[in-house]
Amino acid sequence: MTQQESGYGAEAPRTIQEVLNSHLHHRTVGDLEGDLRENYADDVVLLSAEGVHRGHDGVRHLADILQSYIQDGSYQFHKLLTDGEIGMLVWTGSTDELKIHDGVDSFVVRDGRITAQTIHYSTRR
Repeated sequence: MTQQESGYGAEAPRTIQEVLNSHLHHRTVGDLEGDLRENYADDVVLLSAEGVHRGHDGVRHLADILQSYIQDGSYQFHKLLTDGEIGMLVWTGSTDELKIHDGVDSFVVRDGRITAQTIHYSTRR
């Protein structure tokens, strides 16, 4: 029996809490590409008011839309809930001209990667 067959020496996947904390860290420092490499599955599925998007290009597209609203603003993360492979983040964002008052993202994390995400927020001037 090899080490891989026995599980000996195999690294356990990161927990959902570890993945989502890493995601928040990367986004807070503006490191989208690092976030994609470390935290997102290549075939991630994203659902938002913008439609269904897939893969890292889908994440980039939706991140660009959010950045068009709050380019140099600040984000506050209010609550992160997890249970098993499901997580939910409640957040707000603002600039001098615009506010996001109801941001909610939900995640499915499997094998240490985000495999699905829903994104909801609305803006107010």
